[in-house]
Amino acid sequence: MNNKPTSSNSQTDWQRLDAMNDEEIDLSDCPEITPEMFAKAIVRRGLPATKAKAQVTLRIDHDVLEWFKSQGRGYQTQINQLLRAYMEAHQ
Repeated sequence: MNNKPTSSNSQTDWQRLDAMNDEEIDLSDCPEITPEMFAKAIVRRGLPATKAKAQVTLRIDHDVLEWFKSQGRGYQTQINQLLRAYMEAHQ
């Protein structure tokens, strides 16, 4: 894939953008993030390299497990990331 820009001249009016304040920005095509959307978010950037993992047996509610599985591949990694975020927030 070619990552070169198609034009060397930016058509963005940077001076106008720099002069804008927050109220002047049109967010009509950007929906607000709902709690449901946030719950599905996965933080990937900035995570440290994967550490050695331990295989465990964990008893969790059936509906919780089914919900994570319904999110698709990587549900165990997602559970691990959520547990890590909780751990780091409480240290």
